[in-house]
Amino acid sequence: MKTETKALPFDKNLEGISKNTIAIHHDKLYAGYVAKKNEIAEKLSALSHGGDVSSSNQTYSELRALKDGETFAVNGTYLHEWYFEVLGGDGNPQGEIVEALKAKYGSLENFQAYFTACGMAARGWVVLAWDTHDQLLKIYTGDAHNQGGVWGCIPIIVLDVYEHAYFIDHGSDRKAYIAAFWKNLDWTKADALYKKAVSK
Repeated sequence: MKTETKALPFDKNLEGISKNTIAIHHDKLYAGYVAKKNEIAEKLSALSHGGDVSSSNQTYSELRALKDGETFAVNGTYLHEWYFEVLGGDGNPQGEIVEALKAKYGSLENFQAYFTACGMAARGWVVLAWDTHDQLLKIYTGDAHNQGGVWGCIPIIVLDVYEHAYFIDHGSDRKAYIAAFWKNLDWTKADALYKKAVSK
């Protein structure tokens, strides 16, 4: 099934993250991952339906390259969708997720400080997720789309810390960009994602 690019879930101007940055990030970078996801899926479909896979091996083969590219493109698509999903709010903490974060981290301030520090330490992504194995909220980081993710975890708040997410607006000041992310977080959407995750 072909994946379609999702429209931005908000239509307001963000504080500290420009329209230009969002347009490039969504319309070009994210859309590019969706296109590659579809391209790879089409090639894998041909191989899995009678294509020649006789030369497949772990050093290099067409199938190995496609399967590696698949996780990069699929995660690049999904992580961006979760990132955009929780933007467009007013940064006002609310909902059951806030109480869960206070219980886990001692205070919401502790959570935000730790999540922010993870954003400074990671090269690509910071993900607050519901770990379905441990039945706990966890923060994971990734240096690439297909690195750092943990199977069985459901993303709730996803922060993109690649330079393309902030360099136009903040130069190398990643911390200012993360502060802007918090100002634009839609806690209502994050809370809905949290409730859906814990119900599974």
